[in-house]
Amino acid sequence: MKVQEIERAVLTLPEAAYSRFRQWFLEEDWKKWDVQLETDVKAGKLDFLAEEARDAKKHGRLRTL
Repeated sequence: MKVQEIERAVLTLPEAAYSRFRQWFLEEDWKKWDVQLETDVKAGKLDFLAEEARDAKKHGRLRTL
């Protein structure tokens, strides 16, 4: 099935079915994001964020949220 076919099918869904599809799609998207985040953390790709935070704390640049 091509993307254009999926798009047309989604556009023809009744409101209740569209709502269920949308919820399912968002959950799947978050699952993929979680896997990617975990992969990036394990690979050290986000280590720079911790370093920036430590540097900001050391230099008194942290703000309370």
